[in-house]
Amino acid sequence: MRELADAARIRRFMRELGTTTDVAARVYFTGGATAVLFGWRDSTIDVDVKFVPELDVLFRAIPQLKESLHLNVELASPADFIPVRPGWEERSPYIASEGHLTFHHFDLYAQALAKVERGHAQDVEDVRAMVNRGLVDPAEARRYFDAIEPALYRYPAVDPPAFRRAVIELLGGTAG
Repeated sequence: MRELADAARIRRFMRELGTTTDVAARVYFTGGATAVLFGWRDSTIDVDVKFVPELDVLFRAIPQLKESLHLNVELASPADFIPVRPGWEERSPYIASEGHLTFHHFDLYAQALAKVERGHAQDVEDVRAMVNRGLVDPAEARRYFDAIEPALYRYPAVDPPAFRRAVIELLGGTAG
């Protein structure tokens, strides 16, 4: 039985994953893990990660860590769902280093917009928390949307007009 991931369980995952490789890599957290580590949520159902570079040793470690920590781990990032602006790596806040791994929150603007696009109630609350904590500036998020909007055709599951409306509704302004 897998359990909810709180900050302690996520940090233990980081420590243990850090022991699995002697090659430098970055691990990017998204969604609930970001919310928990920043502190606006106590727990999350799963820990979404992206590896750069995509090392087989890290992928192979996931099943054992899921079992030993009773943790759901998913391979997902905003780039799987919406276009992400170049330079996202540099805009991804540092969390900690464990072994040869450095852990970061995936670009918070990309996270916020992916949540706006999905539009679930928890996503909306997360975006509001990001704005209220000063992690995401609504005007900058709208500019980010304007920059990625021309590439939305590459994501057939996204309805661009509905996405634009959701951005305006949640972040204000005219988004363009």
